[in-house]
Amino acid sequence: MIFDPSEIPFQETHKLMIGSIIPRPIAFVSTRSKDGKNNVAPFSYFNGVCSKPPTIMFAPARRGWDGEEKDTLINIRDTEEFVVNIVSESFAEKMVMCATDFDSDVDEFEISGLTPTNSQKIKPPRVGEAKISFECKLNQIVEIGDGTAGSGFVVIGTIVLFHIDDGIYDNGRILTDKLEPLGRLAGNWYTRSTDTLIIDRKVKPD
Repeated sequence: MIFDPSEIPFQETHKLMIGSIIPRPIAFVSTRSKDGKNNVAPFSYFNGVCSKPPTIMFAPARRGWDGEEKDTLINIRDTEEFVVNIVSESFAEKMVMCATDFDSDVDEFEISGLTPTNSQKIKPPRVGEAKISFECKLNQIVEIGDGTAGSGFVVIGTIVLFHIDDGIYDNGRILTDKLEPLGRLAGNWYTRSTDTLIIDRKVKPD
């Protein structure tokens, strides 16, 4: 089958993308508004960019029904700070509770029962339950699309401090089995990283 995105609704394009680009890591992003209100929300278009400087990106889309910007994006634009928390299975259900588009005066930490924990270099709190958190300063925001529902933004941030739980770190490596990260699939489906395989990379000949 062939699909031309110019000929189908963006909702159908969205389904094709989230069903194909799998599994996706989850950026559980905590921010603080310019008025001092906390916010935390998950985003599954997320990945690393480079390691010098350590840089990540995630993509908050506009709200699907009215095209308005999400609180996370607004807070980052206003304060230029945010935390990316890695989602472990131990608090996955609480993370999902934060995926609802609440009003901007709602604190998702309170709704979910997650623990806001002070960061060291920036003002937005970390998620206390997260085994990995990145304190980030904004690098840039790139707008994609025409500003209507279905379009969005790429938020690029520089990691200024890593928080790694002692129990998942050994001799310079993150222990995936201890981290228990979740990957995002389509709909309400998620995946674990417990079924893995090794494929050796070929060494370039001299």
